[in-house]
Amino acid sequence: MLQKYLQFSIAFAFIFIIQILMESDSKTAKLVLADFYYIVKPLITISLMIFYAYQTQLRGRFAKRIFSGLFFGLVGDSFLMFLHVNSSFFMFGLIAFLIGHLCYISAFYLDYKWNPAIEKKSTWLALIVFGVFCLSFYLFLRPYLGAMKIPVMVYAFVISLMGIMAVNRKGRVNRVSFNLIFFGALAFLISDSILAYNKFVNPFNGAGIAIMTTYMLAQYLITVGSVERKLKKATAIDEVKS
Repeated sequence: MLQKYLQFSIAFAFIFIIQILMESDSKTAKLVLADFYYIVKPLITISLMIFYAYQTQLRGRFAKRIFSGLFFGLVGDSFLMFLHVNSSFFMFGLIAFLIGHLCYISAFYLDYKWNPAIEKKSTWLALIVFGVFCLSFYLFLRPYLGAMKIPVMVYAFVISLMGIMAVNRKGRVNRVSFNLIFFGALAFLISDSILAYNKFVNPFNGAGIAIMTTYMLAQYLITVGSVERKLKKATAIDEVKS
């Protein structure tokens, strides 16, 4: 996959490495790269948006919804860059990321609608696994949330739903697209969980690196997985199973 989109992958890897260096504890790296902070972080999603628009020409509802998700990711990143200006920007960023996740969910739902009768076992398994995780992690966070209980509950539900809908694409799209997007959704879940733990429970060294690594990986995998998307045709066997 990296070889297929080698030029873009190299460019994104460069952005990835610079961002990780800025999140590190290295004073030298932070000093050298300080002037690039407000350029590099938006480039995460801007580069993916340009790549995705070029590859798909934004044809079809699926492509437009994925592109919208990337756009709201850019908005969220922009708000979080200026937390030092206004702490309320965290909530604005949270809302932007929430809308972005909803855009991804709506795109994945289009694939589910393609043939909703198949792969029901995967759907039930996803409901149980992501449902249990969502509830357990929220109950763990709840004593630390204060006034953020409802926003975090909504966010936990939505990010878990994105994982469920990513699983629901199984059997409806080609394997490469399914795997990339599924692991992208999983990386988002991990990234947001680390972010929540670090912000509300116990800030820890290396949190920024862990959050940004999983976040950038999530956006990259979902974008490339969406480019690779090919819908499968319903077969006679699928009709019998329904």
